[in-house]
This record gives sequence, structure tokens and C-alpha cells, in this order.
Amino acid sequence: METHAIDDTDLKTARELARAGRTDAAERAYSKLLDTSPEHAEALNFLAQCALRRGQAGRALELLETCASRHPADLATLLNLGVAREANGNFEGARNAFQRVLEINPALSHARLQLGHALEALGRSAEALLAYHRAISDQQRQGHWLNAASTPAAILDRVRHAMRFVKAGRRRVFEAVLEPLIRQHGAATLRRVADCLTTMVGDRPAAFADARQKPSFLYFPDLPATPYFDRRLFPWIEEFEDRTGTIRTELMEVLALTDGCERVFGNDAEERAGLSGAGGAPVWNGFYFYRNGMRREVNHRRCSGTAHAIDALPLVQIRDHAPEVLFSVLTPGTHILPHRGVTNTRVVCHLPLIVPENCALIVGGETHHWREGRAVVFDDTFEHEAWNRGSRTRVVLIVDVWNPHLSPAECEAVATLIEAIGDFNRASAA
Repeated sequence: METHAIDDTDLKTARELARAGRTDAAERAYSKLLDTSPEHAEALNFLAQCALRRGQAGRALELLETCASRHPADLATLLNLGVAREANGNFEGARNAFQRVLEINPALSHARLQLGHALEALGRSAEALLAYHRAISDQQRQGHWLNAASTPAAILDRVRHAMRFVKAGRRRVFEAVLEPLIRQHGAATLRRVADCLTTMVGDRPAAFADARQKPSFLYFPDLPATPYFDRRLFPWIEEFEDRTGTIRTELMEVLALTDGCERVFGNDAEERAGLSGAGGAPVWNGFYFYRNGMRREVNHRRCSGTAHAIDALPLVQIRDHAPEVLFSVLTPGTHILPHRGVTNTRVVCHLPLIVPENCALIVGGETHHWREGRAVVFDDTFEHEAWNRGSRTRVVLIVDVWNPHLSPAECEAVATLIEAIGDFNRASAA
């Protein structure tokens, strides 16, 4: 059929009728447009949606297949095509359409939600789980899909289904990861780990032992809660302190150089949100021995005495996550603003090396003044902050160690669980 230019007045009329809710009249207007331009994407999509509402799935599919053949990268057409194929029982075709949408624009969570549904219908549960999780996570980071009020009514039921699917699916994935350890150590030994998983997947709310304690990621139940820990819980602490002289000497060599230190926060926005300064720009840098669980071999070699002291400690070893070990360098006037740590399964040890006047650490509202060579261990899931109001740079050696109230079997299980969560989240994001 010969295609003629569309009369803008006719298109405007069709749109106005659709906006006014006069669907029948709008359908006639869009049908008229196809008389002169049978490949018009907007008209084909509108008419296909009308057909779907009438239960004419075959007619809707015919219109959308035509449209997709003429407009293969049109997102609205591809989305509607996926819906029409699904309505006709062609879930593999629906999956292909939704996947194509996401190849063009990965940020379209609605398409990812639809993709999850198609995959579920195809029996590809593992892939459906990842698709649903990614869609929900992306939207919730933007403040959407948190409840009925923040979710479009048209997709509310499907979002709720996806959330139930994700909750059950994640539990199955993580239970399977922990099962070998449960067989090895016994369910009674790892009871608290099972309770931790129940809370993490949302099957039970966290029952915090102290209202001030709120981990941002993983809460482990039934651990004594206190902002600061009794030194007697750490049999290694005095030997660690005895190495202060060697560690400080190596620190001074590092500070005299221009390389090695890096910003603690990942970008300018995080730094602006996490730091404030008096009398100049705030600066919080770190000379890392471990970062996100990755060992910095060069820095270990540069500070061999410090490295030896660190590696003698019960470091939290979790692939891609922990430990974090660093010379924490805080310039004069810098204030690390109140924040919370990710989990109470690990605790933070500070060995103060250079402490000017007017420096302090506050954890759970309790103030601690560092003393050079005197280690302090605290639970950073309590809100905490630190500042240097002195005239010189402040430096402490920060080390992540296991919570002393965890058994070795629990430490192993926690590390396994957190690594599995990280693997799952990366697979979802991919």
C-alpha cells in the first residue's frame, strides 16, 4: 500500500481522544491514520492495546509483529510485542522481546519485571529470580516499589508476586550454600547463622539487643551488644600494642612519600556526604593493606613489620568484602560524619599512632579519646563519628577482626553466606 504523509491534525485528534479516555473514538481515529500510513508505530501500538483489552490476542500480535518488523528498535513496540506474545502463550518469544528492550535500555525495570515473568513461565526459575531481583533492587534504590503507594497500580500484583518469588528464591540459594557447613558442624552449632539468614531474607524482623545498633547490611542475632568491647575479649591485643613503635616508624616513612595513600570514599559525592571540614577542605585518606578483602602486596612489602603484626590477628577474611586494613589519615579540621557499619559479625580495632590534641571517636553516643599505642575495639554498627580538631594530622591503624562472641564455625558460615550474597548480587546486576 502506498504511504502518504500523515495529517498532523488527524494525529493530534487521535491523541486527544485517547487522553480524554474516549477509547472507541480514538481507535477509529488511529485506524483512519493507518489508511494513509500503515506502518505508523503509534497507531499500530494503540490499536494492538485495544485488541488486547478485548481479548483479541491474535489480532494484537498481528499488529505488533507488523510494527516490530518496521520499527525493530522502538521500545514501546517491543514491550507491547512481548505482552502480546505472552498473551498468545509464546513465552519464549516474549522473553526475546523483553530481552531486546533491555539490550537497548537496561534501566527499564518494567521490562525486566516482564522478563522475569516470562522466564518463570518457561521454568527457568534461576534466571527469573535474578531478573526479578534486579528489577526490584533498581526501583527501590530510586524510592519506588517500596509499598503500594510507590508502585503503579497496573503492576502492583506482579511486583508483589516478584517480591515473594525473590524472598523464597534467595532463601533457597543461600540455604543450599550453607548446607555443607550444617552437615559438617551440626544444625545446633549454626542455629544463630540460620536465624541470621531468616532475618536477612525478610522472614522475620531483626530483634536488636540495643536500639542504638542498626547494621546497614547483615544483623547476626544473640551477640552481646556494646559500643566498645572489653579488652580482655582479645588475647592478642597487648602483643599488637607492643608493635606500635615498629608500626609508627613505617608509618612515618609512608607519610614522607607522595604515593601510596588514596581517598577512603569512592567519589566526590560520597566524600561530600561523609565528611565536613573546618578551615579547609576535609581530607580522609588511607594507606591500605587490605581493601574490600584484596591484599595490597606492594604496601605489605613497604611496611613489612606492620604487615607481620596485621597478619597475626584474627582478620575477617571474606572474598571481595573484608578485611579493610589501613593507616587512616585524617587532616586537621576533618570530621567523619555519623554513619553505621554493615554487620555486627565483624568489629573494628583502632591502634592510634599519631594523636594530636582535640581528637575523638564517638560510638553509640559514648566518646573515646585515643591514646597513642593503646588499642580500642568497637562495634561500628552503632552510629559513630570521628574528628580531628587539632593542628596536626591524626593517624590510626584500622583493622577488621571477627566479633569475639562468634565461634570459628559461625565465622566460616558467615563468610560463606556473605560471599554467596555478593555472588548473587553480581549475577543479578549482570
